[in-house]
Amino acid sequence: MTAKQLTSLLCSLLVLAPAMPAQSRTGVSGWWKNITEPYSWKDVAPIQLGNSSRLDQLLRAGKLYLSLQDTISLVLENNLDIEVQRYGPRISEAELQRANAGGTARVGSASNVSTASTGQGAAAAGSQLGAAAAQTGQALPGQNLDPILTGTMSWAHQTIPQTNTFVTGTSALINQRTLANYGVSQSFLTGTTATLGFNNNLLSQNSGRNDFNPSKTINGSINVTQRLMQGFGTAVNNRNIRISRNNVKVSELVFQQQVITTVSSVISLYWDLVSANEDVRVKQQALALNQKLYDDNKKQVEIGTLAPIEIIRAEAEVARSQQDLTISETNLLQQETVLKNALSRTGVASPGLAESRIIPTDKIRMPDTEAVEPMQDLVGKAVSGRPELEQSRINIESAKVGLAGSRNALLPSVDAFVDLRNSGLSGILNSQPIPPVPGAPIGVASPPRNPANVDGYFLGGYGTALGQVFRRNFPDYSVGVSLNIPLRNRGAQADMIRDQLSLRQTEIRLQQSLNQVRVEVQNALISLQQARARYQTSVKNRVLQEQTLDAEQKKYALGASTIFFVIQAQRDLTAAQASEVASLSTYARARNELERATGQTLPANNIQIDEAMKGSVSRPPSAIPDIQ
Repeated sequence: MTAKQLTSLLCSLLVLAPAMPAQSRTGVSGWWKNITEPYSWKDVAPIQLGNSSRLDQLLRAGKLYLSLQDTISLVLENNLDIEVQRYGPRISEAELQRANAGGTARVGSASNVSTASTGQGAAAAGSQLGAAAAQTGQALPGQNLDPILTGTMSWAHQTIPQTNTFVTGTSALINQRTLANYGVSQSFLTGTTATLGFNNNLLSQNSGRNDFNPSKTINGSINVTQRLMQGFGTAVNNRNIRISRNNVKVSELVFQQQVITTVSSVISLYWDLVSANEDVRVKQQALALNQKLYDDNKKQVEIGTLAPIEIIRAEAEVARSQQDLTISETNLLQQETVLKNALSRTGVASPGLAESRIIPTDKIRMPDTEAVEPMQDLVGKAVSGRPELEQSRINIESAKVGLAGSRNALLPSVDAFVDLRNSGLSGILNSQPIPPVPGAPIGVASPPRNPANVDGYFLGGYGTALGQVFRRNFPDYSVGVSLNIPLRNRGAQADMIRDQLSLRQTEIRLQQSLNQVRVEVQNALISLQQARARYQTSVKNRVLQEQTLDAEQKKYALGASTIFFVIQAQRDLTAAQASEVASLSTYARARNELERATGQTLPANNIQIDEAMKGSVSRPPSAIPDIQ
């Protein structure tokens, strides 16, 4: 096969590539798919904005019945903050694939800068460490860990005027050249680069001096370059791969942190909703008491046993209670809207969800005794369970890996190379007439070319030259060392100092995060103790106000008290009941915050991180209670 035929075949395959089927995994299309697959893009599924079926299963007659577990399940399946972070690990895996191919992290890579959307300060510090770690160290050139096939195919026509005719036998040398050069190169983590080349040159000239015309020149070569100092060894050259693997872990921890942050926030929203419902109930009771007082006073005025001014006083109290109830009911509606938005991919855009009322089926329970672990145990759980701290540790490890690149960049560049090359030549006897010998009489023709005077070893076609290459008839060898030594090397030294200083900063930030976590745990524990004490006090105060109101109502019935004191007692009871509801809500929030601060949100709420990643919770919806 001639070089021109080989070139035609390759061009035909390239032209036919788009038209050939690539869907089947069998037959011709199967092997062709294996060839074309590295050059085809893989479609990423479009976003899904439909809610999970769990939401419809919990809707009945315009009411959404929610237990705390169902609320958490809906958040894991539908919340968009969590959905956004699901892409983080996939982006990091794509970056890892890029690193395995020898590439460096792309600027603005999401795997390096992603954070939980409502994360704490320690989380933000952890993500900043990730960005710093990925940028530490100098990128070394030539890291093409995937083999690269190169090819050059060309045809050229040249007319070159000659200053004399002695060499070519003509005053205008005409070349027709066809080139078909191919090569495969690949770099390795050891700092080695290997190149395999195969060059074809078909030359036709109008020179009668050549023995062969046209001629075919083939050249096969192997070139190996090994870095001896800068860029030597797998410890330096695989650092981007190791950092990318760490970034995959970091992105998974960022996702876990987002789940914790979102779930913790929604738990607080749920208990706020429970408290808002209880507050509405308290305001309804207060309105009922004031309405009853107004009705009783009205009857007494009608029979003449009470001054008419007392009706106005009671009526004003009813109006105030109605206002308090309206405010409480609208606060409840606002709380429901916030929670609906967290549970749905489309927020309150769905009419069925927007118009429904949420009925929480769980109540806040205050345990008789508080099972609180010692502070050192809680801090230990937080240090090992908080994902942002683990992010920081991994990112510091990545920074140290990247620092090896900066240290290696201080070394001179010393490369050893070996080049092995085999050549071949073939052609047919030149049919051009032999130019006259200089000085020969004019008109005397040169003798015809005698085949016996031509080396017959080179006579033949493409196979003749190819056989010479593989038989290594005309080998070339070369070895050598290239040296590049920066005499002052200030740039590399500055990079090394900067990267070391950045690493020290990140280590200090990690310690800051650890200190902050300890403070958060201690504050959460104190808040829990305070909330429990406030609740116990509010319960006692509510009992006292109930007894006080009962006593005032009895005294008023006997004429030993006034309506002023009855109204005051009713106000005090309403305030005490509202304080009890608020203190119970504060306790639930404090308990939730302690779980978050100690990194126990997931196990405390039976959350499996793999289900959160898939966005599908296996736990079935809770049975809807018989609530009127």
